[in-house]
Amino acid sequence: MARTLRLILGDQLNYNHSWFKESDANITYIMMEIIPETEYVTHHIQKVVGFFSAMRTFANHLTENGHKIIYFRLDGPENLQSFEENIISLFKDKNFDRFEYMQPDEYRLDRLISKFVRKQKMPFEVFSTKHFLASRNEVVDLFRDRKQYLMETFYRHIRKKFDILMEDGEPLTGRWNYDSENRSALPMDIKLPKALFFKHDVTELVEMFQKMKVKTIGSIDKEKFPWPISRSESQKLLDHFLENNLSKFGTYQDAMTSEDAYLYHSRLSFALNTKMLHPMEVVNKTVKHWRKNEDKIKFAQIEGFIRQIIGWREFMRGVYWAKMPQYEHTNFLNHRHKLPDFYWTGDTKMNCMKHVVNQSLDHAYAHHIQRLMVTGNFANLLGVHPDEVDKWYLGIYIDAIQWVEITNTRGMSQFADGGVVATKPYVSTSNYINKMSNYCSGCYYVRTRRYGEKACPFNSLYWDFFDRNKRVLENNPRVGMAYRNLKTMSAVEIAEIKKQAKYYKENSDTL
Repeated sequence: MARTLRLILGDQLNYNHSWFKESDANITYIMMEIIPETEYVTHHIQKVVGFFSAMRTFANHLTENGHKIIYFRLDGPENLQSFEENIISLFKDKNFDRFEYMQPDEYRLDRLISKFVRKQKMPFEVFSTKHFLASRNEVVDLFRDRKQYLMETFYRHIRKKFDILMEDGEPLTGRWNYDSENRSALPMDIKLPKALFFKHDVTELVEMFQKMKVKTIGSIDKEKFPWPISRSESQKLLDHFLENNLSKFGTYQDAMTSEDAYLYHSRLSFALNTKMLHPMEVVNKTVKHWRKNEDKIKFAQIEGFIRQIIGWREFMRGVYWAKMPQYEHTNFLNHRHKLPDFYWTGDTKMNCMKHVVNQSLDHAYAHHIQRLMVTGNFANLLGVHPDEVDKWYLGIYIDAIQWVEITNTRGMSQFADGGVVATKPYVSTSNYINKMSNYCSGCYYVRTRRYGEKACPFNSLYWDFFDRNKRVLENNPRVGMAYRNLKTMSAVEIAEIKKQAKYYKENSDTL
């Protein structure tokens, strides 16, 4: 029998993969903590701790179930700090005959490992991770010869394909989408659910990163690391969401408040993106829970959640594989500004930015509207180069892996792809932020002013954004209202707005 070495990457922790059904004395698994994976961007300390903790827990699980595993710790003396070099060393020392790996989800790792095995001319085989509902090429096949990919079309395709919330080939209630009912701000007197946190002592990992001089951002309570690091904990987090949050998730999924970071969100993205949970497992459990509680949980709540799991998440992956590697260099609006320093420190007088950035630094977490309509909105209005925006989002959030981060950032948030993902730029003045949050209350800036002393930066930058991008956006019907409003403004007012925006752009670090 051939002696086989199988590679498991840090986001391939699929406890139920067919690889692990039975142990085999001729198969050895390899997992690695290596410096390059901590350096391609500056990561949040909770992100690197989360991935390494989950990897170590998974490795222990395999050992306990009789599998042979070689695990390279970051500070291990035998660790050559390279996927390729560690594999070559093992083939020499252990006399392996063949190499097997699961398809990486990041383009850079997919190409790195693919080139490596072909260069070494070793017998190898590539396996599916058996995680996603759609194939890599499903978006391409569905939207062949179309410039724009519509998530709603893809979402309906997946609903039909897997018979999710369907009846006789039609949506269960006669409607596909309840998004219009899921945009409410929080009432003043609402009692928010208590988030489920785990309490892991990760002192050893934190001290190892310090010893190895791994550069990170953000903060961590090393004695109470709160994220799930095993499949059982991930399942507990899902159960907690269903019991405590689902009944109001849809209604308030876009809401923001300085009083609570998590609201009704599931916080399952880290567990899903590391594959400790399977998306269909989440869907089936959610539907089962809803059917038992239809009197308490409106259909709009469950539809909104399932759309995120089977629609948006899978769609982002499909766009990624359809458009890489060119997607990584898109800059449709030709943005060149640098990312303001306060994205790394939270030191700004804008309440909304201060809150969301500090929340991100403290918890490695922000929900989709905080990312899209606060930090992403401001970067787009300011004209920050999408490369810098990418690096920030990819580093600061615990769930950020490039396949899901870059499509949301360059596509949905920054419109850098020119409309492949989004039909319009998602930008706003302070009005939207004030409508959906309490951030504007007590802010240094005056949210109603477009220019003048303490005028909210979002306002002048918003109108400047549309004015400077008139050539490429004016004919977009989804932003027609902005241009109609611009035409009603006097030349004097536009000049004042642009003057204010220019000042803010030149002094963005001190806002």
